[in-house]
Amino acid sequence: MLDTIAFDADDTLWHTETLYRRVERRLTEILASYGVAAGETLEVLHRIEVDNLAYFGYGIRGFLLSMIETATRVTGGAVRGADVQAIVDMGREMTGHPVALLEGVEETLAGLDGRRLMIITKGDVLDQESKIRRSGLAHFFPLVEILIDKTPAAYADLFARHAIDPGRFLMVGNSLRSDIVPILALGGYAVHVPYPDSWAHESEAELPEDRAHFFEIGSLRELAGVLEKIEATGRPA
Repeated sequence: MLDTIAFDADDTLWHTETLYRRVERRLTEILASYGVAAGETLEVLHRIEVDNLAYFGYGIRGFLLSMIETATRVTGGAVRGADVQAIVDMGREMTGHPVALLEGVEETLAGLDGRRLMIITKGDVLDQESKIRRSGLAHFFPLVEILIDKTPAAYADLFARHAIDPGRFLMVGNSLRSDIVPILALGGYAVHVPYPDSWAHESEAELPEDRAHFFEIGSLRELAGVLEKIEATGRPA
């Protein structure tokens, strides 16, 4: 009764935020040599990241540029060229970092054999395509969409292009802002799988009062039970 089941990628299928946190710590160590406290570096970085979303979008490229801007700002322009190069090198390393799947991902996807599966993610196209390829999961997903941002309008356009009925669509993801609230607004089903160390920006979203199409699970291994519950009620038209 659900025609299409879509998955977010980062921190839903594989770990990503832990890598960003590790690089952030390295940035604070570099800037500590200029007398900048770690808390100040992170506060400025997070503010700049959000401000830069409109210009550079999501993903490693925007994160790298935000780190360089942060280093320039908190040091008053005194950051040395060698340290800027170290920051650039960290960004390069991120693009080739091994893809570590979350627990239960492969078994869950294998159990959905015969269903129409999609990946709907956002960020830098080169980076996301590389991670999908290196994850070993590409064969599960005949459809992949890499969006600039996950807004109701972006999802509506995607639904139109793929002839998807929102009432027969399920989105699985870790971000309330990107994966859950926009889908519920369009009448689809959404399963939230919280990631323990999510970026605060992605958690800042308010669920609608009507949560009949909303589910939350602790692991993808619980997804099969949610599907049974939805399809047993016969709610999708």
